[in-house]
Amino acid sequence: MRKKVLVCAYSCVSESGVKNIGGEAELGINMVKQLSRFFDVSVLTHYHNKKAIEEILTKEPLQNVKFFYIALPTFFSFLENWHKGGIQIYSYLWQIKAYFFAKNLHKEANFDVFHHITYANDWMASYIGALLKVPYIRGPGGGAHSVPKAFLKNYSFKDKLAEKTRSLGQWVFRHDPFFIIGQNRAKALLVCNQEAFNAMPKKWQKKAQFFPVNGITQKDLDLLPKNNNINERFLIISAGKLIKIKSVDLAIMAFKKFNDLVPASEFLIVGDGPEFLSLQKLVADLGLQKNVIFRKWMLREELMRQMAESDLFVFTSLRDGGGAVVVEAMAMQKPVVCFDISGPGFHVNDECGIKIKPTSPSESIKDISIAFKTLYDNKELRLAMGQNARKRAQEYYDWDKLGDTLYKIYEDVF
Repeated sequence: MRKKVLVCAYSCVSESGVKNIGGEAELGINMVKQLSRFFDVSVLTHYHNKKAIEEILTKEPLQNVKFFYIALPTFFSFLENWHKGGIQIYSYLWQIKAYFFAKNLHKEANFDVFHHITYANDWMASYIGALLKVPYIRGPGGGAHSVPKAFLKNYSFKDKLAEKTRSLGQWVFRHDPFFIIGQNRAKALLVCNQEAFNAMPKKWQKKAQFFPVNGITQKDLDLLPKNNNINERFLIISAGKLIKIKSVDLAIMAFKKFNDLVPASEFLIVGDGPEFLSLQKLVADLGLQKNVIFRKWMLREELMRQMAESDLFVFTSLRDGGGAVVVEAMAMQKPVVCFDISGPGFHVNDECGIKIKPTSPSESIKDISIAFKTLYDNKELRLAMGQNARKRAQEYYDWDKLGDTLYKIYEDVF
């Protein structure tokens, strides 16, 4: 008889043609798909996901899964549009309502285990995990990472305040009694990077294990053309939200140093956000208008094919617990240049990319430009790293293999 699993996935939808879905939602739906291979799954998710999920299910029916949609009263909606912490407050309140829904649902279904998936952080209380009397699994998640202090000096007062507010908020959430109760109750805590593990008390580390928040499918792997990277120019690509913590300005300045040595090079930046105009101005100030190309958005499949046609992928985020786009670039057989921190530092090893120690902005710009030049000068190294990156993506990030690992975790919990 199949076990019954209750999942909390506030964010849980995947549709390649929809803008700004984000890694959280992709994680939610892919974890649910994997759990449905082995268990009967009931999913609590936000009401906003209902239309997209139902459209997906008409194209690709999902067996052994029931979705239940929960929303807060409309007068809380303003919090969802308040980007500086509002969504976290909304999600916290949503978790409380989800608990009372789950409590009543459990009376009918008698669940064998509860799994909190999204939001995929390691600091917010799960009321269901703390109070529902069934075995509890949390994660994967992260959040303990922060912008290195040496880089904050280039931040505006507003951005510095946002970082300090984030750190203070996390401290408060980590001392929430319901968070502590849930962490103590949990049978397994899945974390997505070293920083998240290190932030745990040792008693929680004993039941923690690494599990990525990002993965790829065989369909993703099949997007790689047989004859990729046949362009004459040397193409570097980056993708992600254009916000301060992504540090795309550092990548542009590093590219300037590289382009001075290799004029037949281009830098494609895919993304949009509040930093878009300032980054365009930086490109103009550096005289790189002909060499740096901005694309505000691409379909996911188009982006991955564009990665396949590039020579390397650069990701300069200073605070990113996951970094799904890094895994996607690896799947497209591209070496990755990134900082040796958080999610990207977890995804990329020395055989499939070049990781930069984030010592200071000036040193990082120099080191990134050197990494570009190293991979340009040594084609054999570049191709070997790309092949190793794809191999790592296939062996470690394939969702079906992650599902098998997840099942083993569940076996230990039951």
